[in-house]
Amino acid sequence: MNLTEIMSNAGLSRYAEAALLLFVFAFVVIVWRIFRPSRRQALERQARLPLEDDHPPFPSHVQHPGK
Repeated sequence: MNLTEIMSNAGLSRYAEAALLLFVFAFVVIVWRIFRPSRRQALERQARLPLEDDHPPFPSHVQHPGK
């Protein structure tokens, strides 16, 4: 009996199937938690953060690198 026959008869394919199902389940849960309707307002606010200019990039007491 060689190693190929031993591994083929060990029935390890179930572990790969279980891992795939676990991954798909985790992926669906993560996507659902991110995109559920109750988070829409928070996601829109976070999407605008880079465009808001409420705060200067450097505090006033810090010397700007270009000056």
